[in-house]
Amino acid sequence: MNISYNWLKEYLQFDLSPQETADALTSIGLETGSVEEIQTIKGGLEGLVIGKVLTCVSHPNSDHLHLTTVDIGNGEEPQKIVCGAPNVAAGQKVVVAPLGTKLYFGDDVITIKRSRIRGEESFGMICAEDEIGIGTSHDGIIVLSGDAKVGMPAKEYYNVKSDYVLEVDITPNRIDAASHFGVARDLAAWLEQAGKPYKLTKPSVEEFSVDSQEGGIEVIVENREACPRYSGLTIRGVTVKESPDWLKNKLLLIGLRPINNIVDITNFVLHETGHPMHAFDAARITGNEVVIRTMPEKTKFITLDEEERELNENDLMICNSEEGMCIAGVFGGLDSGVTEKTTDIFLESAYFNPTWVRKTARRHGLNTDSSFRFERGADPANTVYVLKRAAMLVKELAGGTIEGDVRDIYPVPVERAQVSLSYDKINKLIGKEIPKETVKNILHSLEIEIENETDNELTLRIPTYRVDVTRDVDVIEDILRIYGYNNVEISDSLKANLSAQMPADRKQKLQTLISEQLTANGFNEILNNSLTKKGYYEAFETYPATNCVPLLNPLSNDLNVMRQTLLFGGLESIAYNRNRKHGDLRFYEFGNCYFFDAAKKSNENILAPYSEEFHIGLWICGKRTHKNWATAGEQSSVFELKAHVENILKRMGISENQVFFETERNELLSAGMSVKTHKRTIGFFGIVSPAICKKFDIDTDVFFAEMNWDLLMKESEKQSVRFSETARFPAVSRDLALLIDKEITFAQIREIALKSEKKLLKQVSLFDVYEGKNLPQGKKSYAVNFLLQDEEKTLNDKQIDNVMQRIQKSLESELGAQLR
Repeated sequence: MNISYNWLKEYLQFDLSPQETADALTSIGLETGSVEEIQTIKGGLEGLVIGKVLTCVSHPNSDHLHLTTVDIGNGEEPQKIVCGAPNVAAGQKVVVAPLGTKLYFGDDVITIKRSRIRGEESFGMICAEDEIGIGTSHDGIIVLSGDAKVGMPAKEYYNVKSDYVLEVDITPNRIDAASHFGVARDLAAWLEQAGKPYKLTKPSVEEFSVDSQEGGIEVIVENREACPRYSGLTIRGVTVKESPDWLKNKLLLIGLRPINNIVDITNFVLHETGHPMHAFDAARITGNEVVIRTMPEKTKFITLDEEERELNENDLMICNSEEGMCIAGVFGGLDSGVTEKTTDIFLESAYFNPTWVRKTARRHGLNTDSSFRFERGADPANTVYVLKRAAMLVKELAGGTIEGDVRDIYPVPVERAQVSLSYDKINKLIGKEIPKETVKNILHSLEIEIENETDNELTLRIPTYRVDVTRDVDVIEDILRIYGYNNVEISDSLKANLSAQMPADRKQKLQTLISEQLTANGFNEILNNSLTKKGYYEAFETYPATNCVPLLNPLSNDLNVMRQTLLFGGLESIAYNRNRKHGDLRFYEFGNCYFFDAAKKSNENILAPYSEEFHIGLWICGKRTHKNWATAGEQSSVFELKAHVENILKRMGISENQVFFETERNELLSAGMSVKTHKRTIGFFGIVSPAICKKFDIDTDVFFAEMNWDLLMKESEKQSVRFSETARFPAVSRDLALLIDKEITFAQIREIALKSEKKLLKQVSLFDVYEGKNLPQGKKSYAVNFLLQDEEKTLNDKQIDNVMQRIQKSLESELGAQLR
């Protein structure tokens, strides 16, 4: 935001230089990036003078050039100047650029030098409007009035003003300082604390008066949530014309283009007070009423930039009795603005709900001076003052009469925020004890009213223009920035209540433990976006698209929903790496997954249908080992992935007895199994469907596992880790070759064996499977190893034989197993 130094001083009398002003503003949180000297006309017309053409004859070697002699009032001989303008003539008063003068053409700078044109010498230049920056015409030279004084500097004749422009970076919370008076008000508080002389003056509107009590355009506010306050005023008989130089210069200095006196006044008041305004052509207000309401969905509306837009049902509009005229707080309509033909105007000064303005501006991709301020929070108490200020300027610069009283619709006034502030908290947060009188003085300079006071606490009322101050810490921040950050001494000692290392919670510890385990096994951690493409979910029942959490305003169609599974993000990472010739991959990721269930909708709790889970995902593809002198190359397999899943469970303290695997249909996998406990499913693993891999241009098998980390944590909490001494007595291994039905799983064999012998049987493992000829139909052969051990003594043959017979009988009776 550009702030004019001279304009600022119209409200605040002070003795700081432009650079000192910038430093002071930066110290109170209004960071000033640059201080630039600038003129209303580029270059300030420096070196240009008023001259008089004494003689003018045709150039002997040209049919369009003229030889002139020009008196520039320097007491020397008249200057010989060759001029090509068709309108040059003897006796004219003109603007002359003598030798050495610099002329500015955009970014180019031209220095006037002695030259020879068609054989004749020229010692300067007689200028046109566009050549010195006061206009755009190049039809001929500038011809001044006869009373122009020869030798007068052109910058004096054109009343060129020099000023300093401060580039102030306004943070989103400090919209109260987005104006010249707002900056002056904040700077005055600093000057008060610094003990420097100043005088803050707000432009008075006491002389405002209505010319006629009768008449005026009526105001109807239908949507009072979106428009808590609306003020309007009718002025008849105005003359729309070019603004005076003082007004144009103010706008030019801060980078605004003057348009006409009415529009320029609204822009001037905006940058003076920070409150946006709008001027309507009253002739366009049919029905003699302004209605603030929303329009039907997809209503067509043409804005000032001549673009037709489709309105949303939640776009607040300023309408006449028939149609919309302006998108409230954002952008005007094409046909409702002020033109040279306008004679009657309706001035608007309102307070719109910031949320409504922000959403409308984003929907239509509009970012204007008005929306910038309204969506951050204008001052609801300022609308009538601003209206009167603008009306008085209109009468001064455009004439006219004010018809009817000010229409001010404000049914529920916005209360000033109340804040309780203790001195102890001020001193604790700032780290220095600030005298109570200093605190109260700063609050007074910030226009924060002390409503009640005790020895330890203040009850405060915050001005409505400080929308960012709602808590005691906000007030303390204001006190500190005015008191001065540099005035808080840095102690020689360091006091802290934080330990050198924050203790991690159990969830974080286990996550770190598993991460280290996977990394040690050759995995790389990936972090993918929680936003993903809805199209990934449109063909699946396991993760239907209807269960996706959609974004209301997505950045793109590729990022329009929240993910339900980690799978697709990992496949994108695999495709990215394989396209760059990295084919052997092991990835893992911890991340949130999000779900929507329409059946859980509740009027009382809008978040009821939404849920969130923390998952862990594993991906493996490519080769497990590469061919070398010691071993043959080996492709990765789903069993390798299963081993990693089991190792995760084991590392988390979840015993083998608590978890089992079941074959389960899953559209994501061509072959897979679910990971279950006795009460719930905690995850799945398997081979990713080739159809899915093809969508990601992956031409190899991908093995994927995903588990619900939250459920794993619950299972882990149930387990207790037990330690025992290393066994002093040897273990004994025995094998059984069992002929069983094909439907029987190893898990069943293991479960029955462990049930048959709970004390001595330590481990059951499968080391061979055979199916084929020499076996009865529907049968298969399992070679199973049993590990027996007694922690108190060495086992003898009799004990071993008894245990094995008991296991064998159980398998025969429950599963129909036979020894081969």
